Amino acid sequence: MLGLAPLRFVSPPPRGAAAVSAAAIGGHSISLGDGCHCAVPPPGEKDADKARAETTEGASYKWRMVIAYDGTKFKGWQYQPSPPTIQCSIENALTRITKLDRKELCLVGAGRTDTGVHAWGQVAHFTTPFSYHCLDSMHSAINGLLPHEIRVREISAAKPEFHARTSTRSKIYHYKIYNGPVMDPFHNHYAYHSAYKLNSQAMREAAKHFVGTHDFTSFANAVHNDRVRSPIKKIMRFDVIEMGAILQLEIEGTGFLYRQVRNMVALLLQVGREALPPDIVAKIIAARDRKELAKVALSAPPHGLYLMSVNYDKEMLQPPEGAPHISFGRTHQISKCKLLFY
Repeated sequence: MLGLAPLRFVSPPPRGAAAVSAAAIGGHSISLGDGCHCAVPPPGEKDADKARAETTEGASYKWRMVIAYDGTKFKGWQYQPSPPTIQCSIENALTRITKLDRKELCLVGAGRTDTGVHAWGQVAHFTTPFSYHCLDSMHSAINGLLPHEIRVREISAAKPEFHARTSTRSKIYHYKIYNGPVMDPFHNHYAYHSAYKLNSQAMREAAKHFVGTHDFTSFANAVHNDRVRSPIKKIMRFDVIEMGAILQLEIEGTGFLYRQVRNMVALLLQVGREALPPDIVAKIIAARDRKELAKVALSAPPHGLYLMSVNYDKEMLQPPEGAPHISFGRTHQISKCKLLFY
């Protein structure tokens, strides 16, 4: 697991110890409102550093993030030196806050979403050689540095054995289709427009053939890297849900091959247009040949696809002993407000 030393978390120091530690660095102690007392570094340091604990020699700490993003302007999740990617944006923010380089952070995402694909529940983890007593300040700082299209929804401490990609139990993707004669401009970047009236019942019948454990070679595009992935995947459910003009396809599986979801959606679109019968799905799965799918359907465009959630076993998400509380973002409240004029 990345060759990291075991994670160790320290409990928040008592008031006296915090004051002594703060005095030693020329700062002072503050209460963060939840029982955590943190030493504040001298003026000039970032606000996120206020909750940082002292580094414990040889220790390594792992952190889990849940991330949402509008993928329209980005070249996918995976880090690339020049084009804007989600991973690159998050690493830049973390580098500024932690003062660590990307190799030290070891940021890993649960799924490598493509250019234009969106997410509500992407999961990633990163590591630091120091802990935090409280995560709210760091959470606010990260979102303050990220572009508005990307937001970290949660930050929590993670077990040393947790891995955002290899520990997954299942992933859920949604694909949105706007099924109306005139496209709603407010869905332009977030749903595929089908002006053809789709037969949703035929699509449901076809989707049933995807459920189960199959060899999905026919639905996988070639991958230009050294990773060799098994084409055997299990689909737990594939639902076709009508919500007014929106037709939402919901797919849950143990894992997915490169562009597998978009290729499955493309075939269902052809069935929905009544260009192909529902049992074509079973025939193309059995063929185990990407060329067979290419004869009847092109890949569906990326902007209708969302990574909605990544699921793990409950015990894998249990925080280590002494870890700081999970951060869901800082809530701002006004204790007293007087409106003099309307």
